[in-house]
Amino acid sequence: MIFPCILAQAAASPASGSTSAIPILNQILPLGFIVLIFYFLVIRPQQRKQKEHQRLLQNLKTGDKVVTSAGIHGLISNVKDKTIILKVADNVKIEFDKASVTFIEKAAETAGS
Repeated sequence: MIFPCILAQAAASPASGSTSAIPILNQILPLGFIVLIFYFLVIRPQQRKQKEHQRLLQNLKTGDKVVTSAGIHGLISNVKDKTIILKVADNVKIEFDKASVTFIEKAAETAGS
């Protein structure tokens, strides 16, 4: 069944060796649309999320209640360059990477408010 289709296509194609730009465009154009859709559905939202997370990490301060990627809830008692000290209970402090903070539950109250 496939063999007659191949013969029909071979007979319908021009015998001359010249190639046209239109068949090449017909092959590249759908691939370009797929790449464009992939960019807008996957890559761009991920970049936004990453920038938002970086902004969150830069704004961490002492007194913020945060949740880590491990699910540990605590109060920031000290912020260092790459780590934070998280108070999880009375007299229990754990040091975490800043990157492990997933979101801030409650921001620290400012002294002026």
